Amino acid sequence: MAFENKVPLPGSERRPFPKAKQVGPVPPAEPVQVTVVLRRRGGKPAHQPGAVLPRISYASFAEEYGADPKDIALVERFAHHAGLTVVEHNEAKRRVILSGPADAVAKAFGVQDFSCCVVEPQGQQFRTRTGSLSIPRELADVVIAVLGLDTRPVAHAQFRVRPAQQAAVSYTPLQVAAMYNFPTSGNGAGQTIGIIELGGGYSASDLQTYFSQLGVQEPTVTAVSVDGGQNSPGSDADGEVMLDIEVAGAIAPGASIAVYFAPNTDQGFIDAITDAVHDTTRKPSVISISWGGPEDSWTQQSQTAMNAALQDASTLGVTVAIAAGDNGSSDGAGDGKLHVDFPAASPYALACGGTTLNGSGTSISSETVWNETASGEGATGGGVSNVFALPTYQQNAKVPAQPETNFVGRGVPDVSGNADPATGYQVLYDGQNTVVGGTSAVAPLWAGLIALLNQQLGSPIGYLNPKIYALPESDFRDITQGNNDDSGLGYYSAGPGWDACTGLGSPNGAALLSALGGGTTSGA
Repeated sequence: MAFENKVPLPGSERRPFPKAKQVGPVPPAEPVQVTVVLRRRGGKPAHQPGAVLPRISYASFAEEYGADPKDIALVERFAHHAGLTVVEHNEAKRRVILSGPADAVAKAFGVQDFSCCVVEPQGQQFRTRTGSLSIPRELADVVIAVLGLDTRPVAHAQFRVRPAQQAAVSYTPLQVAAMYNFPTSGNGAGQTIGIIELGGGYSASDLQTYFSQLGVQEPTVTAVSVDGGQNSPGSDADGEVMLDIEVAGAIAPGASIAVYFAPNTDQGFIDAITDAVHDTTRKPSVISISWGGPEDSWTQQSQTAMNAALQDASTLGVTVAIAAGDNGSSDGAGDGKLHVDFPAASPYALACGGTTLNGSGTSISSETVWNETASGEGATGGGVSNVFALPTYQQNAKVPAQPETNFVGRGVPDVSGNADPATGYQVLYDGQNTVVGGTSAVAPLWAGLIALLNQQLGSPIGYLNPKIYALPESDFRDITQGNNDDSGLGYYSAGPGWDACTGLGSPNGAALLSALGGGTTSGA
């Protein structure tokens, strides 16, 4: 019979979650919804990291790089055979969403040790599984990931709050933009900035107050629900959400902001990026992401699916700025080894590291690598990937091999900006004026800048990485002092040119506008 012979799904292996306590098996009738991610049409990648291609339309993308309708039909036949319901199928997004009772879904995908777990003292409950998933042999070359069975949290927000009275120095986003020489002749009109959030929410009244105090127009902000995620203010994650909106919105107040809220799971994270990239209604030209986790904390199938979604963005001309992490060269993994943060480590991400910035007006008096680990205030992430090979655009950047494994990998970050909470950003959330830092602030800072550049250039600059590595070093503010060591390993320090602490450096907005002016490609 069809679909009876099962094979392991490569890269789907799950280990037990060490922080969780099992409270029993998943109830057989509990509703479960899974996202099945499919291969590209013909099984070939859209393009390799470093390739600069003409931006194509959504319709052309679906036709050329979407899922084969025959593959979708095959997955739907399997779903019906397994007693599951097809909730959605989408060729461009290359996914089929299925639902059914837990016992039927577990049987369909060969789930092992399907348990309910809880993390104390928060009391957060979620599902976990261990081992590999299995799929019918007929689907072995079609399916690249099955997400949503395990709902453990996969990412944390890369921000750090410092009470305003404790901050040595703090700035509004406008003051930071002035020091970084951002263009002043535009406001991002006609652009949409997408922001991915895995928790928390924003208050319309706080936003109104904040932008009124800044003296800039309040941007139009829209909440978009993904996998049931909602704009739900009232948790610590509000600081992340408000930081992202307020920084990006202050830099580009004429842009629209779409905030995609999703659960903090690999399914929610990947579905949110996919939905934002393929949003034919709002059409974001740049996306800001301030969430992530150590590269090796992800399953291989999740990394593959998310990297494919970011690759889609690069093909469609959408720039994705992602925070590089706030826990130094170890990324907070706690094992005494070097780690980079994912998804910033994707070669299709504009990975954003952090600095300590001092200055006033349009002048910078000093800028060094952000490293406040001695006082428990974090440090910029950065290093060399153990998963993604060195992309062609970094071939001449003198990225070292990963010191512990000798892997010739992708260097993180690409760029940087002010992130130290001791020189942080003045934001308002939950009714309180607060100073916030972290590389979480750098991703929306760059997203706001990119919205300005897109407006000025008349076309999205899109996949930025291959372009910026070809620019003269003078188009950035090179950071040459400091390190991001947080574990006594001492591997990464700043120096001339690219480094694994601050990348190419912090932005010179006007220089970037001039340099990119002749290199953009109009969209289809």
